[in-house]
Amino acid sequence: MAATGDLYERELKYILSGDEKTINKIMKTCTDSECEAFKSIEFNPFMVIRAAGSHGVDLIALRWDFSFPIEVKSSGDTTLHFSRNPRLGEQADNMISECSRSQLLPVYAFRIKKTGNSVKGDPWRLFTLPIDQELKGAAGFLQRRIPKLERGPSDNFIMKWEEGMKLSDFLRYINMRE
Repeated sequence: MAATGDLYERELKYILSGDEKTINKIMKTCTDSECEAFKSIEFNPFMVIRAAGSHGVDLIALRWDFSFPIEVKSSGDTTLHFSRNPRLGEQADNMISECSRSQLLPVYAFRIKKTGNSVKGDPWRLFTLPIDQELKGAAGFLQRRIPKLERGPSDNFIMKWEEGMKLSDFLRYINMRE
């Protein structure tokens, strides 16, 4: 049986790839507006590649208009503190460095796990890492709209699920851009 993280990586891969079965499954508790946004990706999907190993990038999403690396995180808690694991901070810093050099937008996808008090609707939230430069083209377009991860008092990143951009809003947004 696959680790939970792998399940969510695959789920996001299949959603962004426009897989009808996965999209129908994710839409079961979604609002009409969220469902419409998820369905839109079926007609304009990404090619999504799962990255080998854990070097700060789990997925790479490619499409004619957008390309970005994605690090997938999941938790039953709505807040993920990078200070709990020094490797998370190192991973984020490496992603910032590599993405800055190549003018790519680093994306974090946070999947809330099903718990006793699970969330109805879209369980995914997107964030980006703060980079020191304004990106160009489509990457810059997304950089200005996706919420950035904040740093806490100890200079470690904190990811608060409720402060992220819904995946369904992101899909609606990129498909409206056309």
